Amino acid sequence: MAVETREFRASARYQHVSPQKARLVLDLIRGRGVQEALDTAAFTKKRIAPVIHKLLTSAVDNAKYVAGEEGFDLDVDNLYVKQALANDGPRMKRIRPAPMGRAYRYQRRLTHIVLSVAERTSAENLVTRAEEPEPKAAKKKAGKKA
Repeated sequence: MAVETREFRASARYQHVSPQKARLVLDLIRGRGVQEALDTAAFTKKRIAPVIHKLLTSAVDNAKYVAGEEGFDLDVDNLYVKQALANDGPRMKRIRPAPMGRAYRYQRRLTHIVLSVAERTSAENLVTRAEEPEPKAAKKKAGKKA
């Protein structure tokens, strides 16, 4: 009997940051536990980090809400960041004045951020505690060679 893991998502669209810069923070939290990811996002010195912190909080709240509505047990301490994506949004074309009456075009990039959290499954076959081997009898040292 395979147990299906539920995935809970939250997304923030049209964020005014380039996807490359958002991925720097998302790479830090991907695969971590939710509490550790929230701490990491709270203390990261990037402009997008507070948005990602808020988004992660929203994903956890979505998980709690769905668990309450559908009536299944959800261990919030067992949640982890399963997916963290920063996709390209539409680009805003802008013009910067240039010398001699010319104009340079540049693009303001937008990002769609998607976070999903899931509950870790506890596998029965995994070793949870390493057993210490029994101490072996001390070997006798060989005498000095003549």
